[in-house]
Amino acid sequence: MEPSDGELVREARRGDKEAFRELVERYQRKIVSVALGMVHNHDDALEIAQETFVKAYENLGNFKGESSFYTWLYRIVVNRAIDFRRRERRHPTVGLDDRVGPADSGEVYHDVLKEEGRKDPYQQAQAHEIGGRVAEAIDELTPDHKAVILLREVEGLSYDEISRVMQCSKGTVMSRLHYARKKLQKRLKDCL
Repeated sequence: MEPSDGELVREARRGDKEAFRELVERYQRKIVSVALGMVHNHDDALEIAQETFVKAYENLGNFKGESSFYTWLYRIVVNRAIDFRRRERRHPTVGLDDRVGPADSGEVYHDVLKEEGRKDPYQQAQAHEIGGRVAEAIDELTPDHKAVILLREVEGLSYDEISRVMQCSKGTVMSRLHYARKKLQKRLKDCL
């Protein structure tokens, strides 16, 4: 039988590194996914995920268990991603890909060729294009609105869980979600 998060946290607090390793393995994919959804760069998302787990390990003593470990960890990753975006806005960098064109400009064709099992390359290319437009629209949201959209629509958290992660009221979560959805609808009206 697999140990619960609570049991693993207790063991990790006692110095059991294997217990914490199990928590990392349990949530690593989801944490990277949230970070990637917020910063849209795989390397940056991996760095944010690593920072998240380091911070969680260093602060295990502060985890009171009032929420699930999963919710507590999500709060850390969201804060890390928001901080990262703020730093990037103050110190923007321009890579070669940014000057030449979008990094994935040739990926549509490559993906179509790679997916031999697909019957309709046009539909696949169209889906890729729409996915890119959705990602751009989400990226234009404020960090709080982006976080609430990702936590609800991508990760499937409940309003109560998002409220705990975002450390705000359920009403605020609902308001942010409503506003974010309206912005996305307006931005993507020609795709819908």
